Amino acid sequence: MLQKIQETAEYLKSLIKTQPKTGIILGTGLGNLVTQITDKTEIPYETIPNFPVSTVEGHSGKLILGKLGGIDILAMQGRFHYYEGYDMKSVTFPVRVMKAIGIENLLVSNASGGVNPEFEIGDLMIITDHINLFPEHPLRGKNYNELGPRFPDMSEAYTKDFITKAKSIATRNNIKVVEGVYVGTSGPTFETPSEYRYFRTIGGDAVGMSTVPEVIVANHAGMKVFGISIVTDLGVPGKIVEVTHEEVQEIGNRVQPLMTQIMKELVKEI
Repeated sequence: MLQKIQETAEYLKSLIKTQPKTGIILGTGLGNLVTQITDKTEIPYETIPNFPVSTVEGHSGKLILGKLGGIDILAMQGRFHYYEGYDMKSVTFPVRVMKAIGIENLLVSNASGGVNPEFEIGDLMIITDHINLFPEHPLRGKNYNELGPRFPDMSEAYTKDFITKAKSIATRNNIKVVEGVYVGTSGPTFETPSEYRYFRTIGGDAVGMSTVPEVIVANHAGMKVFGISIVTDLGVPGKIVEVTHEEVQEIGNRVQPLMTQIMKELVKEI
């Protein structure tokens, strides 16, 4: 594992002319943020040594090097999911590589189903915490001290200072944001009404099939994290309707300019 991380990091370092400190992972329907990236180099995942390849519609599968708002960044246009058949080491491998090339801050985005009755479709939810319901833990197995401690602290999985900055950015741009706890599940099915009720009962505000493994590994590696979720459907009694992946993508595409604005300004301030 350490050798693979190093091999991939060395390959990417050979292509990077600057030293980005911030990495961004873009989820379903959120890949168009890359249109705001200038001076960019696009690297298809299939050309990167040891990298998995995204199989999900709406995930382009490219690593983007460039500038966002004038700041050097590295962005993943498309992520990897447990439900695709990857183990957690593969799902989180890009985060390990980011750390190895000098990334200190990780910004993650996703599409989610809202279980908070006060939420509306299209809301932007700043993630304040998460609940991990994945059947496999990304840190299970041998721990490499070079990568992080055996028992990492998760008391501030999402950096409070980043949350405060993002809320301030939203306020001055007149962007509505909500805050909440993200529940991570394996998927790939959307949830049943009873499951939605369960997620709300245990303290969740939104549910999705990604993000949590990446955030755990980022914390293990000592990175600072910010997470934001677009509420693309509602798992609230009386508001539950049939939902498709295409509809999730469409809502993500509609709302993402607002998310992009927050991300773009946050990158400058962290």
